Amino acid sequence: MKARAVRFHSQGAPEVLVLEEIEIGAPGPGQAQLRQTALGLNFLDVYQRGGAYPIPTPATAGNEAAGVVEAVGAGVTNVKVGDRVVYQGGEMGAYADRRNVGAARLVKIPDGVSDETAAAVLLKGQTVEYLMERCVSLKPGDFALMYAAAGGVGLIAGQWAKAMGVKLIGVASGADKCALAQGAGYFAVIDRSKEDVAARVKEITGGKGVPVAFDSVGKTTFDTTIECLAPRGYFVSFGAASGKPPAVEASLLQSKGSLYFTRPTLATYCSSPEDYAHSAKRVMDMLASGAVKAHIGRRYPLAEAAQAHRDLEAGKTTGSTILVP
Repeated sequence: MKARAVRFHSQGAPEVLVLEEIEIGAPGPGQAQLRQTALGLNFLDVYQRGGAYPIPTPATAGNEAAGVVEAVGAGVTNVKVGDRVVYQGGEMGAYADRRNVGAARLVKIPDGVSDETAAAVLLKGQTVEYLMERCVSLKPGDFALMYAAAGGVGLIAGQWAKAMGVKLIGVASGADKCALAQGAGYFAVIDRSKEDVAARVKEITGGKGVPVAFDSVGKTTFDTTIECLAPRGYFVSFGAASGKPPAVEASLLQSKGSLYFTRPTLATYCSSPEDYAHSAKRVMDMLASGAVKAHIGRRYPLAEAAQAHRDLEAGKTTGSTILVP
């Protein structure tokens, strides 16, 4: 059977992404074959394509998609033909209209949740779940800081924090993005294009700073994030949109108030089948309950994956972006 897939034969700029026709066979043992209906776009895809995460090439891009099960291989019992499912992680290859996937990664989509919503939210939602519920301990009434508040992870985080009773302070650039983040449940939003982020954080928290800061930007925000933290605060570095953050010196953490620095990954926090299933269920439950809603800012045809990557890297997207096969 033929499938259309976006592949790259070397790592590099978005131009390395090309739409090709590939052959896929029947699903093997433990696999399911999906007709994919919506594909999630994530910074992980950018890091893999661009070379920040070295991988063997040629490769099919993408890590997240939703679709319908069309066939199952031997030993598959958790899904059946006709089920609507979503997945993230496992082997790369989500940028395709059909593919075989390890059935253990598949999560059934609840009634009332669309394929597009599931594909737009699963990976980003699992990121929020592990950051806010397992990486650090946040209680109702606690302050925390989140960069890129109008992005895919950021808009989910605002809603998730509100449901937890956490006073999440968002950072975004420009009035439109700040308004979008404010509508997603943030306690307060700082416009980094015209406000001093650290000064505003201190003002909002009564001079104390935040006990936790979630920084997905990296190089350009490192110094500011350090200044936003309260003594014994946690610097959670989970992305590098502006480049890698500098090396962290123990003496800096000491002098700034006995701070903690961690660089967690979703892959680690969902490395076991049990952790993956728990995290995915939390995300689907939040969607089904309405506590979290998807904000799909842009949709691109599969053939325009390169342009989608350019726009994501340039900060031209808001919320989640999906590719449509």
